[in-house]
Amino acid sequence: MTTIPEGFFVDWSGNLRKTTDPGGGFVCDVDLAARYVGVKTAKGVLMHEATFYKDQTAVDKAGIKGKLVSGSEPWGDQL
Repeated sequence: MTTIPEGFFVDWSGNLRKTTDPGGGFVCDVDLAARYVGVKTAKGVLMHEATFYKDQTAVDKAGIKGKLVSGSEPWGDQL
């Protein structure tokens, strides 16, 4: 089993989520070198792509103002 790197990404509603707890039944596929997060269903269907931020400092440096939500927070409507 592969360990998912801890970090953050922005969901399609502009919320900040943890890669280890994306919610919605999704799992994250993280490529650290590319700073990429692929958010997939449990069956592997790609639902969302985002930039990987390793910590809150990186989020702040990028100027992201989205609120951090837990995995229990529902994902908004798909755009």
